[in-house]
Amino acid sequence: MEDQQNNSNSSLKIIIGVLALLLVGSLYYIYKISTEAEQVQTVLTTTVSEKESVMKDLQELKATYDAAIAENTSMSEELVKERDKVVKLMNDIDKSKGDVSKYKSEVSKLQNNMKALMAENDVLKKQNKTLTTQRDSTVVVLGEAKKYNEVLVGQNEDLSKTVEKGSKLSVLNMQTAAYKIRSSGKQIATDKAGRADILKISFTIAENQIAKSGDKEYYVQVIDSKSNVLGDKQTVNFGDKSLTYSFISKVKYENKTVNVTEDLPGKDFAKGTYFVNVFDKSELVSKTSFTLK
Repeated sequence: MEDQQNNSNSSLKIIIGVLALLLVGSLYYIYKISTEAEQVQTVLTTTVSEKESVMKDLQELKATYDAAIAENTSMSEELVKERDKVVKLMNDIDKSKGDVSKYKSEVSKLQNNMKALMAENDVLKKQNKTLTTQRDSTVVVLGEAKKYNEVLVGQNEDLSKTVEKGSKLSVLNMQTAAYKIRSSGKQIATDKAGRADILKISFTIAENQIAKSGDKEYYVQVIDSKSNVLGDKQTVNFGDKSLTYSFISKVKYENKTVNVTEDLPGKDFAKGTYFVNVFDKSELVSKTSFTLK
């Protein structure tokens, strides 16, 4: 009986020992698994943190390029190419699931490229600003020159008009009278229509030193009380204007005062008011009127 009890105690001790060993083994295994899990978690956390850091750097690079491209400088094409490289690398890193440290050298290279391009772009912007300032100054100068030229053109036109106006000859002191011619040839003034043989028309061309000298022609038009044009009754055209005249008075003008007298013969002159007009081509330069009883 005692031997049986001893055997039972021995078996129990063995079982307890085995269980103890199993417990220690289990604890060790659990510890090992936990340690490895923590290590994996640490690696994953580190990887995610590095990935986020790299992506942040690349996003800053892209933002810098976007801002520079928006300025529309002459380097826009180069900036777009570099920006596209950054975008491609961002896509590659986003798709990767492992270590991103292999991309760091490429990120560093892109950052260096960006610094060089931005420095060059800043120089170009400064040059453009200088050129813009110079251009604006040139535009202002040209604008002022244009205004000054317009003033000069206006003054020249005014001067030309003044000279043209001043060079026109003035026809003054126009007088008209009717005369009876006796058999002796003597002319006697009359205001009787029935006695008149000729109409004597006289006027003065004033002295003008800036006028063009030479032969001048004046068209004299005499209209009786019945609205008839006396004399030659010839019609001449000046562009879209026409003029029926009584005679042409030809004068040799040498910039000095000239007195002109012309006779218009006729018969059966009508009673009433007569109108006499003198034209320099189509321009009326003098007029008068008189009455025959």
